[in-house]
Amino acid sequence: MDSATPDTAQQPIGTTLHGEILSRLRDYVVEGNIAEGARVPEKLLCEMLGISRTPLREALKVLAAEGLIELLPNRGARVKALTTEEVGELFDLMGGLEALAGRLACERITAAELDEIEHLHREMYAFYLRGDRHGYFRFNQMIHDRILQAAGNQALTLSARSVQGRIRRVRYAANLDDQGARWSEAVREHELILEGLRRRAADDLASVLFNHLRNKKIAVLRHLAEGRGVENK
Repeated sequence: MDSATPDTAQQPIGTTLHGEILSRLRDYVVEGNIAEGARVPEKLLCEMLGISRTPLREALKVLAAEGLIELLPNRGARVKALTTEEVGELFDLMGGLEALAGRLACERITAAELDEIEHLHREMYAFYLRGDRHGYFRFNQMIHDRILQAAGNQALTLSARSVQGRIRRVRYAANLDDQGARWSEAVREHELILEGLRRRAADDLASVLFNHLRNKKIAVLRHLAEGRGVENK
């Protein structure tokens, strides 16, 4: 991949405008607007975002550090493709990292951090009731990120965000195809996550978070087996 280090993904790439460019570009890739393994159409994206190639390439470096794309020496960039085996391994790893984050968060979370997660949960639930999967996914990811922050372990946060970046695209794609029953189960799992945080129940929360990622893994692999997204190699 590129020489950028994982923490590059957590650093601003300049002005607020550049941050907005990064956010829009990340959403564009995650939402599947460029096929996996396909070259990133720099000219098209510059026109769409109203920018020159320099800020675009700065944003692409960040997405490369996040694991969403690969930078090709003197040949631009392409969307990162994962095998089903790699996806399964990454979800197992993510489950372990989130379980650890849950344990640490139970020890360290502040009242303000818990209030924020409760607020995000209510917002996420509102999107669920409206059937808005894009909004639901965005707030879902924010909740998981806030638990990582509450854990207060920078090494863990950097490791988890690196893995999150690599699976974000397939996770989003499978989220769009989740059947109603699985979506309801996922919401219920988030209620259990919130309950575990409130009670500071480290063992219970770690178990719920690990199983939550394991269930998501099953949904993602089912999605891939149906022939969409990642190739089976």
